[in-house]
Amino acid sequence: MLDFSPWNALLQQYVNDAGCVHYSAWQEESLESLKSWLVKVESLDLPTSCPSEVQLAYWINLYNAGVIFQVLERYPIASIFPRFFNIPNGLSFWRFFSRRILSQGRYSLNQIEHQILRRKFQEPRIHFALVCAARGCPLLRNQAYYPDTVFEQLEADALRFIQNPQKVRYDSVTHTLYCSKILKWYGKDFLNVAPSVPDYLHRYLQPEITWDTQPRLVYLEYDWSLNQQSFSP
Repeated sequence: MLDFSPWNALLQQYVNDAGCVHYSAWQEESLESLKSWLVKVESLDLPTSCPSEVQLAYWINLYNAGVIFQVLERYPIASIFPRFFNIPNGLSFWRFFSRRILSQGRYSLNQIEHQILRRKFQEPRIHFALVCAARGCPLLRNQAYYPDTVFEQLEADALRFIQNPQKVRYDSVTHTLYCSKILKWYGKDFLNVAPSVPDYLHRYLQPEITWDTQPRLVYLEYDWSLNQQSFSP
């Protein structure tokens, strides 16, 4: 049986409202708890006939927990960028680290994202929920995704991301829309549901932000530093 409550409790304990993680405390106190939960969840034989909301919650939680677990095993680190890891042949964080899913075989984080979540669900809002442990990513929720609320959670994630000026902002003087490179990397997914990236973003921007012609798109530099909590000495 799917039980996301252990993952939810860990998020509540170690992730603040800004989506930043207390990695040192989590590593010291509860790394084994996360590992134990991952083993249980991965051993579930999740039927492909499960409702989409069940599968979405399962895979998003598994992806985010897998990312956090890999960081905790290697903390302290400054970034999840590949050069900070001793990874053979330069394989990336997402391709190298994998999870063994009982009914699915072995899947890397990259495969969970691209071969399962993107391909199967055609849901662009996942890009505001999947977290790579970098500050440029969406904010990590301090609660798990649940089947009965996952679509509402994804909608709230999209709103929070797009209304965050560090991720998306519009300059009316220069008629320029500055946005995260996530909108560039996964532009195809957004274009499946909107005529253009600006049109997609406009759904979530503050009502007073309007334009008559398509704004110029400029993609912001991506911050690969670790999404850890900052502490004063």
